[in-house]
Amino acid sequence: MADDVDQQQTTNTVKEPLDLIRLSLDERIYVKMRNDRELRGRLHAYDQHLNMILGDVEETATTTEIDEETYYIYINQQNIYRYINQKIYKSTKRNIPMLFVWGDGVVLVAPPLRVG
Repeated sequence: MADDVDQQQTTNTVKEPLDLIRLSLDERIYVKMRNDRELRGRLHAYDQHLNMILGDVEETATTTEIDEETYYIYINQQNIYRYINQKIYKSTKRNIPMLFVWGDGVVLVAPPLRVG
């Protein structure tokens, strides 16, 4: 009986940052990637480099474009140039059944964001 309690405590304790990810195995997670990409999916496996295998993944990629109609150069009284423009943000989503995530691009791993 005491062994069961000790085993539960050792499996649920957090001693290093990767233990937080271990507790998220087989759970849905949110992964923020470089280059304005976000992933939401079920964590199946990971390693010390944050390489991950995710299932049922929804990927959101955000791109920015400069609106040519509102882009112009302004010169003030001290001859300082200022670029004034409007950025257009576009998000594209796609679903991927199984995905290998290269750990070099991972910025953040967290529980999924609640929208609502």
